[in-house]
Amino acid sequence: MKVMEAVRRPYIGVARLIALAVAMLSLASLAGPVQAQAVVVSQPATATLTVHVQNVAEGGTVRLGLYDRAGYPDDNSKPVASADVKAVAGETVVVLRDLPPGVYAIETYQDVNDNDQMDTTWLGLPLEPYGFSRDAHPVLSKPSFSKVKFTLVTGEQSQILHLQNGVSLVASK
Repeated sequence: MKVMEAVRRPYIGVARLIALAVAMLSLASLAGPVQAQAVVVSQPATATLTVHVQNVAEGGTVRLGLYDRAGYPDDNSKPVASADVKAVAGETVVVLRDLPPGVYAIETYQDVNDNDQMDTTWLGLPLEPYGFSRDAHPVLSKPSFSKVKFTLVTGEQSQILHLQNGVSLVASK
């Protein structure tokens, strides 16, 4: 005959289980109210720049580039942000979004004949209207970064610049 031994397992009655739960809740309430803490995921602070380009002639495209100090004077550098907007006679508005705050320069021109390039004379003088931030005027070359720079801060900001015509400036001097 085989004898089986009973395995003794601890037994907690239902009344004891309820008493244990009430005791735990009581201890938790003594610790004070539990406050939820909000977890804030920080978004990178960005800026929106609205550029009002004035003195725009009829037709073509206003091409605008936003440059940092490292890329500004170089014609082959890639802008931090750029936009090509159909020209609206008088004023064309260009909006650049999600920009990192910093120090920048704007360079723009109106591609009147839409050939994707700034047309120049054989001397290198511009044949199409152009402009820079702070309405800087070039003298034989692009204005220096210090003459065109501005600080872009978080939030919304605007700049106004007036297109200039290189041929008429040379003819008037």
